[in-house]
Amino acid sequence: MQHPAMSPPLFTADLPGTGGRIRAQNEDFEVEEVPSYEPCGSGDHLYLWIEKRGVAPEFFAQTIARKLNTHPGNVGTAGLKDRHAVTRQWVSVPKECEPQIAKIDGEGVQVLKTGRHTNKLKPGHLRGNRFVILIRDAARSAPVDAILDRIRTHGMPNYYGPQRFGHDGGTVDLGFECLAGKAPRRIRPFLFRFALSAVQSLLFNDYLSRRMRDNLFRTVLDGDVMTKWPFGGMFVAKDVPAEQARFDTRETVTAGPMFGKKTFPAEGVAAEREAVVLSDNKLSTASFAGFGKLVMGTRRQNLVYLDDLTSAWEPDGLRLSFTLPAGSYATVLLAEVMKTNIAEDDATPDDDGEGEQ
Repeated sequence: MQHPAMSPPLFTADLPGTGGRIRAQNEDFEVEEVPSYEPCGSGDHLYLWIEKRGVAPEFFAQTIARKLNTHPGNVGTAGLKDRHAVTRQWVSVPKECEPQIAKIDGEGVQVLKTGRHTNKLKPGHLRGNRFVILIRDAARSAPVDAILDRIRTHGMPNYYGPQRFGHDGGTVDLGFECLAGKAPRRIRPFLFRFALSAVQSLLFNDYLSRRMRDNLFRTVLDGDVMTKWPFGGMFVAKDVPAEQARFDTRETVTAGPMFGKKTFPAEGVAAEREAVVLSDNKLSTASFAGFGKLVMGTRRQNLVYLDDLTSAWEPDGLRLSFTLPAGSYATVLLAEVMKTNIAEDDATPDDDGEGEQ
């Protein structure tokens, strides 16, 4: 049976959605990386600003490497990008590949510009992603403005999207087997790591779902772990009224657990709530020991603010534009707007390896 945290409660559940379809065409779903830095102009690595259409993310690096006659390990990216979409992102390759760059264009891939930099691009080297998404056949009677106004004002729950958990939750099931020491013998290292992180992601969704159901989405609890918004160090909330005031002015946000052996600890009431999530899933902090650096543990912001969220009606439907921080999911916003189950096949991949901690 599918875990309820794979379909967590919506923040706008009281407002009807638009329904409709996404990804009828690649051009309906545009994703553009917001890099952490631009190439400086010199160095041993060549940065390529690449647009791709209909290229599976798991084969992207191999495709670039094959065309440049280099090893896939020499190809650096900051994050995976959707297959059924038009996407733009930086890719790094050794400077020796420069004479071959013209060979990249074709098979849904095009180099738009290049630059030199001092280091190879690695997962997580991005601030976020900009999305422009067309929802075809959307119901014009839906209260879109009310849905988006609520999210713009109060933030969006920072759930993991359905693609994190695999078809019918298969990746999560495998992850629980791995944690219990019952993984298949010949499992690939990437899948082993991804399955473990899928469990972390599920537990986070479970934790955040409980806050939502208890009307604690925007409430600071005694002992909550806080982080500065949009990024900054973590600390524990001890003076709750003072921390609630900082939260309300968007200076800070609460941060939920990505459980692992070194997760920054909550205290008090907040710690008690987190312990219940583990016990209800038949786990403990000891469950994450013995996996080296694969499940170290971290914190994830419980909500994200979408300051540039806009919408526009077009002849073919509703077009949404917005930017999300690295590791946050467009499918979570689409679920709020559409109120339909977005199949795993329709969903964006895990952009940045956020859960692999």
